[in-house]
Amino acid sequence: MDNSKILKILESVKKGNLSIEKAMDSLKHLPYESLSFAKIDHHRHLRQGVPEVVYASGKTEEQVKNIARAMFKKSRSFIITKATEKIYKSIKIKGAVFHPASGIISIGGEKKKRGNIVVLTAGTLDIPTAEESAVTASFLGSKVTTVYDVGVAGLHRLMDNTKHLKEAHAIVVVAGMEGALPSVVGGMTDKPIIAVPTSIGYGTSLGGLTALFAMLNSCVPGIAVMNIDNGFGAGVLAHKINTMSVKLKQ
Repeated sequence: MDNSKILKILESVKKGNLSIEKAMDSLKHLPYESLSFAKIDHHRHLRQGVPEVVYASGKTEEQVKNIARAMFKKSRSFIITKATEKIYKSIKIKGAVFHPASGIISIGGEKKKRGNIVVLTAGTLDIPTAEESAVTASFLGSKVTTVYDVGVAGLHRLMDNTKHLKEAHAIVVVAGMEGALPSVVGGMTDKPIIAVPTSIGYGTSLGGLTALFAMLNSCVPGIAVMNIDNGFGAGVLAHKINTMSVKLKQ
């Protein structure tokens, strides 16, 4: 971050030479911070409404630690996905929280939760991906309700939770095996549905491809489909839809 550029922009606003809108536009494109192995986009939240998120899988503990510390220094918050407890312990930042079910490490985030996102899973083994969605959306400022293990093998379990579908602004449906649950939920509600296939299943599930293809070929129109096990992406999209719904109701 170039502090001299920020100062110039603020001085221009103070003097009336630059509008607040144009100043915001300039701030959105300030330089990133280079750590040689990573270039941290501290201003992504200004452009996209969602801060840069660290994907830990494949990175070394040292890389994740240095990125997290640089982000915390600037914004006092961060979120790390696909992490382990070992990585969490190496970061050593007071206040950071490890969410073992989702593999997310976070600190900060929006304290005020608005709207309502509902996250459903077909089975218990789909919970880690669902938790990734729930923790992400909550971190960004959405209220999240979770309903787990309501798959098509026992539809009465889903029917007992229809009130949650009615109250939702957006619904994340996470399922492995044959990936049928999003189609069933889609036939029961007019709310936006984000389907997430998981890699849970026997041999011909092909690591989640069967569920992915089923969701992409759903006869229910308008279902958005994420990549396999991409709970984070679903959480971000659900939050954006939820935020728009809240604004429309104000």
